[in-house]
Amino acid sequence: MLALSRKKDEAIIINDDIEITIIEIKGDQVKLGISAPKSVPIYRKEVYAQILDSNKEAASSVDVKTLNQLFKK
Repeated sequence: MLALSRKKDEAIIINDDIEITIIEIKGDQVKLGISAPKSVPIYRKEVYAQILDSNKEAASSVDVKTLNQLFKK
């Protein structure tokens, strides 16, 4: 993991097309601004974990035989 120190209004660049800027620092919270192409999904970690869990649950409830029949039509 790369650890960087930044102050308010400072930024980091990732891959020439993603910019993360420190918008505000208040107590133990930091507000970030993220500029990225629309094709790059951006999630808070806890939301992303919920998405993964939901996807796993949905995938495990699929009946493969029924799914194969749908694709044969």
